[in-house]
Amino acid sequence: MRAAIALGRLAALSAVSATASANRNDNGTDHAAKQLLQESMNWMDMYYDTEAGYLYNLDSKALLHDTRSSAWYSAGLLARNEGDDVEQASKIVENIIAGQHRNVSSQWYGDYQIYPEEPTVGTPQYPPVIYNSWDPNWRGFVGTTFILMLEEFPDLIPHDTQLRILESLHNATVGDSYRVGGVDSDNLYPSYSNPAIMRAFMSGWVGRRLNDSNMTTAGEAYAKDIVTLFDRADTLSEFNSGTYAGVSLYALTLWAKYLPQSSLMGQHGSIMIEKTWEKLGQLYNANLKNVAGPWDRSYGYDMNRYLSILALQIWTLVGKVEAPINAKPYTMGHKNDFAIGPLVAILAPFHNTLVPNNTLSALHTFPGTHTVSTSAFSPPWDTYPRNITAWISQNLTIGAESFSEKVIGGPAKNPSSFNPAVVQWSRKDGSVGWLTLYAQVEELQAVAGDSTLELEYPKGNKSSTFTFLVGTNSKTGKRDVASWSDVEGVQIGVNGTVDPMYSVAFAGYVGGAGETINDFEFWNFTYGMPVGSGETPRVKLSFNLQ
Repeated sequence: MRAAIALGRLAALSAVSATASANRNDNGTDHAAKQLLQESMNWMDMYYDTEAGYLYNLDSKALLHDTRSSAWYSAGLLARNEGDDVEQASKIVENIIAGQHRNVSSQWYGDYQIYPEEPTVGTPQYPPVIYNSWDPNWRGFVGTTFILMLEEFPDLIPHDTQLRILESLHNATVGDSYRVGGVDSDNLYPSYSNPAIMRAFMSGWVGRRLNDSNMTTAGEAYAKDIVTLFDRADTLSEFNSGTYAGVSLYALTLWAKYLPQSSLMGQHGSIMIEKTWEKLGQLYNANLKNVAGPWDRSYGYDMNRYLSILALQIWTLVGKVEAPINAKPYTMGHKNDFAIGPLVAILAPFHNTLVPNNTLSALHTFPGTHTVSTSAFSPPWDTYPRNITAWISQNLTIGAESFSEKVIGGPAKNPSSFNPAVVQWSRKDGSVGWLTLYAQVEELQAVAGDSTLELEYPKGNKSSTFTFLVGTNSKTGKRDVASWSDVEGVQIGVNGTVDPMYSVAFAGYVGGAGETINDFEFWNFTYGMPVGSGETPRVKLSFNLQ
């Protein structure tokens, strides 16, 4: 009976393309979600340590193991249900629960180990460092995975294991309530979209399941703050991230699928998914297989070269061939996120029914040159909402956002992931060229126009610089770049108040003047101000495809 139920769910995955849209054309990938499940599981199978009941670390860290990817793998085992998959899934879950932090007085109470071999967090030899020796977001990643397993596969999970899962979820939810943005180095505000959405969901779901009204009320209250921020412009505060938009869509699917209409999350989950996909569809260029910038948090500059969770969701919508996914996903940058593939596949039959038809069409075929104008707001970091503009043509996209923030590098305070101005273009061999402004200031005025990008530092001075990271040329292009004329596929003109003389340096995998960022090599073009200048730093770039 259990096998029949699991096989029925697997069959539902195969039918996703039929339920998502009547006009869908996958070029042969009619079973896209099932394919994603199978490929991601086949890859993780190679890392599974049967004796330990954990996945080995996906970066091959000297045979250490990894907790979060093991949780995702266990959900995939239940969905696949072949051989001893169910037995191994329960083994993994029991191991993860056994390693949960249980000191009620610690900031990391209810969180899950990064890896089972690590020392005890909080000892003198292993001090607690948030997002290093412990990661508070793992309560959400692991906890929501446990909930998905209870919802989708209750007949496959032993009763005693289910009880321990519920106890673990209770502890994780209590521990997550310790999080207060700005206190003890924690940065969880409602504007930190992906963990905030998971937090609200866990509190609401666990509270209802365990009849804890305080927990339920707390989840609803937190959800209200998230919804209020979203409703301001129908945008996630953590805007346009290939990785974290994917996580937010995953978590919003949990809102919509597993919570009742009496819940604020049950009421708003579906519409927030729809509105988020509308924006993503407007920014997506099917010719380049990329979502145009700006990107609040990105782990790469070309979705065809780094693995994003959003690309996995696009895979289930249009098929692998049309999605921004390499034929061998595990060879891409940031490949470890391929481990969330089973969760995306399991939820696809429901989630994909919520994607608007105009977005589905845009994921298949570029609709023509257009502009996008919107905004996003991330208090307490933003002093006003970030104003976003994008100009998107067949083979050239330009996106930018104006902002005034209290930190450099966006709310994540990370200039390596915050990309407030981005340009991408198609090259003759079909590859994608790119340019991004490296974040160096707290305030920027940026406007994307017809083949132009205008940038200004309102509080800049004579020491200000504009630093542009430019992707390396294709395999057939020039290996050495000394000026703009050496950049493949596009002619770039630059004028403004900056000194027209600029420097060019290389950041490479094994050498150069700097190190790679997010595994991407690039050329660094930097402009300074003229000596003694009293003008506001301003630059305008123009682009003409070759």
